[in-house]
Amino acid sequence: QVRLVESGGGLVQPGGSLRLSCAASGMIFGIRDMGWFRQAPGKQRELVATITRGGITNYVDSVKGRFTISRDNALNTVYLQMNSLKPEDTAVYYCNGQIAKIEDVRWDDYWGQGTQVTVSS
Repeated sequence: QVRLVESGGGLVQPGGSLRLSCAASGMIFGIRDMGWFRQAPGKQRELVATITRGGITNYVDSVKGRFTISRDNALNTVYLQMNSLKPEDTAVYYCNGQIAKIEDVRWDDYWGQGTQVTVSS
């Protein structure tokens, strides 16, 4: 079974920083794109950032210049460095990965359980 486990969320003051991590584990054949999404109360889940296996990144406009997505392919891990955090960044952040399992080499979307990020003074 493939699992994605996030860590690094918490409470931070406006202007502060947090670093989220997401590690994929299990019988993994390969991982293509990985990304971070977020969902604030009463809102739909939205894309925050994605990264290809080769390191090409994409960001939603609201986080450009403040957030940085990166990955370590050897560790099957993706990171999200969040700087200059604002109250509107408050949400549950979810990790996503396009992963193929060894047993069938079929590419499917997998999601983590989510980690809460709260930006408040």
